[in-house]
Amino acid sequence: RGGAPGGRRPPQNPDGPAQLAFQRIEDWVEPAWPGGAHPQQFHLDLSVPDIAAADPAVVAAGARVNPHQPSREGGFRVYLDPVGHPFCLIGG
Repeated sequence: RGGAPGGRRPPQNPDGPAQLAFQRIEDWVEPAWPGGAHPQQFHLDLSVPDIAAADPAVVAAGARVNPHQPSREGGFRVYLDPVGHPFCLIGG
């Protein structure tokens, strides 16, 4: 409750809670991104003040840097969580 659609924080309450929901599936297959038979199954963009400063904590938590990095300017970096879901750190 209190979050905006898609788990975004509503602009009228930027410090309010974001919401995420998950469900288990029996025939789960690790996603492949970009492309692949099982593309990303969800995607999170996480805003951080400094990507390089946040990187060690993300990697220590089990993420790995995705070899595919579509940001030409370096404004975001794509990672894979321990089971292969892509997510991004967005700088700024």
